[in-house]
Amino acid sequence: MRYICTMKTTFSYLLFIVLGCYLSNAQSPTETLVVTDTSAVVDNKYREDQFYISVTYNLLEKKPDGVSQSGFSSGYHFGFIRDMPINKRRNLAIGVGLGFSSNSYNQTLLISEGNNGFEYSVLNDNETEYSKNKFTTYLIEFPIEFRWRTSTATDYDFWRIYAGVKFGYVIYNSSKFNSNEGDIRLSSIDDFNTFQYGLTFSAGYSDISFHLYYGLNEIFNGDALLNGQSIDMNSVRIGLMFYIL
Repeated sequence: MRYICTMKTTFSYLLFIVLGCYLSNAQSPTETLVVTDTSAVVDNKYREDQFYISVTYNLLEKKPDGVSQSGFSSGYHFGFIRDMPINKRRNLAIGVGLGFSSNSYNQTLLISEGNNGFEYSVLNDNETEYSKNKFTTYLIEFPIEFRWRTSTATDYDFWRIYAGVKFGYVIYNSSKFNSNEGDIRLSSIDDFNTFQYGLTFSAGYSDISFHLYYGLNEIFNGDALLNGQSIDMNSVRIGLMFYIL
């Protein structure tokens, strides 16, 4: 108890000293700064949009017959991009980055284990009652962007259009099926494509942008078969991108 009181007293003294210094500086006329030459404080080597956070709605393209999506399929993405301007005005740049992505897909493709590996079938609501069926991928991603913006060294609210490609490496995957008759939970499924890539597009104003990712290759590799046919689904992600300096 004595230690807590001592800490409170010390903290009060420090707060009083800091507040006193602040008020003294604020009231002192000799500390007033008048900037007459703005070029002295302008950073002519500025960069833009170093960190990003994105939330997306995930869609599946080229679904096999009978497969449909249900519920909300979400994606969460964050990372760092090195902004490298390529012209004197610095409104054109190349961005190269590193990030992490988690993507879930709620749909009717059931993944189970059989004697010969993983098996795939289509769920029928009339035959099977279930509360959840989804698969999820976790990726390390490498975005590369060509960047155009209307920013200047002193303007932090500007229009932007960024387009590029994003490469992803799947470090983990899982699938979950929940029903009254039992649950199926699998992970590290070999039939997922480890290497995934797609086109990206972001456009917006200030800190918020519309974001689109279109996968150029399939989520599953050639070993994933449904009724003897390959599962050629690819991913499309639509959402919002938040850029932070």
